[in-house]
Amino acid sequence: TVEVRHDEKDDTTGGRLVCNWNYTEQVALAGGVPLIIPPTADMDEVARIIDGWLIPGGNDIDARHFGQENHAQVLLGDDQRFLSEQRLFRAAPSDLPIFGICYGCQFLNVVQGGTLLQHLPDVLGHGEHEGGTPQSYEVEKGSKLSTISGAGTIVGRSYHHQAADTVADRLRISARSEDGTIEALEAVDRPWLLGVQWHPERTPEDEATRNLFRGFIDAARAYRQSRIAPARRLA
Repeated sequence: TVEVRHDEKDDTTGGRLVCNWNYTEQVALAGGVPLIIPPTADMDEVARIIDGWLIPGGNDIDARHFGQENHAQVLLGDDQRFLSEQRLFRAAPSDLPIFGICYGCQFLNVVQGGTLLQHLPDVLGHGEHEGGTPQSYEVEKGSKLSTISGAGTIVGRSYHHQAADTVADRLRISARSEDGTIEALEAVDRPWLLGVQWHPERTPEDEATRNLFRGFIDAARAYRQSRIAPARRLA
């Protein structure tokens, strides 16, 4: 899926669909075939044909979706994006591999009933999670993230001012930053659903974060094979 942006100076196009190059590049390098999903797509059909779903970063989710008023520092994304992704999440089979990055991690929490800290500097007293500063994230032992990344500590770059607060019942925390901020969530009831708050696509030189894309594509490939095999037997 992609971010929706509207140019106030030119209303002839109706807006733009934006996806940073490095997301699609890392999917391709890991062996996948990246496809862009616009918010106008029939999400029931999309859920039927895709083998995996990467939810990239973007602007903030409207706080009404988790029962709050928006903070003054919130930079809202187009609500069409959230609503279309909500439809896709509800339509997707429970074993579809899903990988959320930054906004994508927050979306996975909100869409399942969790809430967000809307402006981390208010809580932490600093803005060190913004601007791409390298950070270390402690990975929970025995977590899915630990298995996929092959690391107990991951170094990445963060570009966010929000993070998960109340964690949805169907998720568990799998990594935190040194100041306690939740940096990764994973499903407790699905085979492959992972959200990371940092941007692994921006640190392609790091083995642990490259493993996230490899693990995602491996899971998508296995999901595809699991759907093909029964069809072949019926044929």
